Amino acid sequence: MSKRNRPADSSKRLLAALCAAAGPVCAQQAPDAPPAAAPAAAASTPAADLEPVVISGSGVARRAFDTPYAVDIVDAAALRNGGLMVNLSEALAAVPGLTVNMRNNYAQDLQINSRGFGARSTFGVRGLRLYTDGIPASMPDGSGAVSHFDLAGAQRIEVLRGPFSALYGNSSGGVISLVSSSPKEPLAEVDGDIGSNGVRQVRLSAETPLGNGWDIRLQGSHFETDGFRPQSEAKRDLANLRVGWRGELDTITILLNSIDQPAQDPLGLTRAQFDADPEQTAPQATQFDTRKNLKQTQIGAQWMHRLSSFGPLQDSILTVYRGQRSVTQWQAIPVATQTASPLNPGAVIDFDRDYYGADERLVWRWDNAQVIAGASIDQLDEKRRGYENFIGTPPDQQLGVTGRLRRQEANTVRTVDAYTQGSIDFTPQYSGTLGIRTGVMNVHSHDEFLSNGDDSGSLRYTYTNPVAALQWHVSPALNVYLSAGRGFESPTLTELAYRPNGQAGLNTALSPQSSGQLELGAKWRDNAHGLGLDAAIFRANTDDEIGVQTNTAGRSTYQNVGRTKRQGVEISTRWQATKTVRTLLALTWLDAKYKDGFLTCTSTPCVAPTVQVPAGNRIAGTAAKSAYAEVAWQALTSAIGSTEFAVEMRAQGNVPVNDLNSDFSSGVATYALRASQTVSIGAGKLELLARLDNVADRQYAGSVIVNDTNGRYFEPAAGRTVLVSARWKMGF
Repeated sequence: MSKRNRPADSSKRLLAALCAAAGPVCAQQAPDAPPAAAPAAAASTPAADLEPVVISGSGVARRAFDTPYAVDIVDAAALRNGGLMVNLSEALAAVPGLTVNMRNNYAQDLQINSRGFGARSTFGVRGLRLYTDGIPASMPDGSGAVSHFDLAGAQRIEVLRGPFSALYGNSSGGVISLVSSSPKEPLAEVDGDIGSNGVRQVRLSAETPLGNGWDIRLQGSHFETDGFRPQSEAKRDLANLRVGWRGELDTITILLNSIDQPAQDPLGLTRAQFDADPEQTAPQATQFDTRKNLKQTQIGAQWMHRLSSFGPLQDSILTVYRGQRSVTQWQAIPVATQTASPLNPGAVIDFDRDYYGADERLVWRWDNAQVIAGASIDQLDEKRRGYENFIGTPPDQQLGVTGRLRRQEANTVRTVDAYTQGSIDFTPQYSGTLGIRTGVMNVHSHDEFLSNGDDSGSLRYTYTNPVAALQWHVSPALNVYLSAGRGFESPTLTELAYRPNGQAGLNTALSPQSSGQLELGAKWRDNAHGLGLDAAIFRANTDDEIGVQTNTAGRSTYQNVGRTKRQGVEISTRWQATKTVRTLLALTWLDAKYKDGFLTCTSTPCVAPTVQVPAGNRIAGTAAKSAYAEVAWQALTSAIGSTEFAVEMRAQGNVPVNDLNSDFSSGVATYALRASQTVSIGAGKLELLARLDNVADRQYAGSVIVNDTNGRYFEPAAGRTVLVSARWKMGF
């Protein structure tokens, strides 16, 4: 492969300089960057010069085709076609190796796992790193949430899997990075959505360059749903502000976002309840009025400076951020359980988190090599309280309210990391990459509720994650790579919060898990025939896997369960069959199992586990097989607009609901139809979208609550639903 086929010329180096970001994503694409309109898993054009550019995995701009790791892109068009642009589950099904299950329960975040990492989470996101424009959406303890992701304002979402995820530090079994769009012209938008189950949404946005290098983008949205089950109503107000400035040597981006999301919680269903009527709600949900209120505000800034007179040292990138997140959740824990012990923390979780951090990196470049080195610090300060969910005594007792204080503590988590990564072209055909990230995580809990004893405690974890890759550029159309790395995942604050013996205080016996990962992959493009293929074979062996020990009465405890393995195959292909017809196909096979047997509990308090989980059982929450397919037909294209029709298929194999593998959610295949129309009217453009999801009205579990000892494993998926959307865009 000749040098002219590699992105190493001066224009590409300038692109990388402008697009390098402090963190895993690029704040904006450089003007000469190829448009991110042909993602590896959701491409819309086969042209080589439209191969999407990614930041994930290297920290600087590279064509996805040239990366020695599995990375996929979901572009703005795919996000729009997915529907409401509220949940990542709408559009990320086209990414192999990634499972994003919609719980149909806005009181719990999406259930996400990457190659089986993160599957143990009963709520929120674990084991993956999440970012929006370089700003972490994952806390220093490894927990994360995606509810504040502004999908409507995204230019693209990058999804990184495999060994190179380890370069993102703690709990990086995979990486999901949102990159927001930057204003190119004065533009105003009005969006409206209406659909089944009382879904309605309105969105307003405006963006414009301001001159002298400045630009601004402002967006606000209001979303509501009645839900298809009783006790599942939800609302969401989301606001985002982006201000940018670009000079000759500097680029500054400032981002501010805020979310307010109150949501009812219908809880999961037992097997008997699910089989009898999957659209019912657990009686405990209405009895205790289970619900959650979420509020979050954060601000972040990135400063990218091109160093013009320091030789190979070419870029300096600084990111700083600060945020505040408040959550109050009313659970369905029986009164008798709360009053049985003075150590019980109650059934209302209430916490406020202040989080902040900074990342600074430098980039050196030579003709055939580059090096990135940096350091980061992230801190979480949490005030956590627990209350009873009742007031008074029978017969005048009120349930589902905030009662007496039962828990109060101040928690702090801090991580300090240093990292470096270098790549070199040995020859025009062979290149190599080496990287390492090392860090320390300190956890401290100060008990401020001393009437039941002092449960303060501290923990300290250290980690060093090396990665390496070799790449063979077989031809301009084919790249083959081999990568390896070591991953680290600490317990989160929630997983450390309770001891399995029913006593209060941090679970100091819980250790972090570590993994060794290996990936062999290939990327092939046949631009003459509009074909693209990405394939990867992977294996990850984990020691000290963190697993659920008990999960009942709203409280989970965790333990280390020994060794596990995750191995499988990912394939994604795209084909521009004709000028008007394109197809997508993504396939995943995953074998995620326990290599060691272990004992677990089926009730709490659990003084000694007694139930045997045999070696060879599947890891709860993982699907062995999944697939996504799409055929889209550009039925009409003219000077005034275009029309497109598409058929989508999503399939997933059965999923074990617990480590005992005593029950499974059934495998299912669902189909969706969509139609879109764009019409230019004067200075504006009208975009219409209609979707019919779950065409056959299949009844199935959209996700499972793993290892729920109450047996309420199953979270039903919605039946047949209709969505109609309209967006009006106009310059000003």
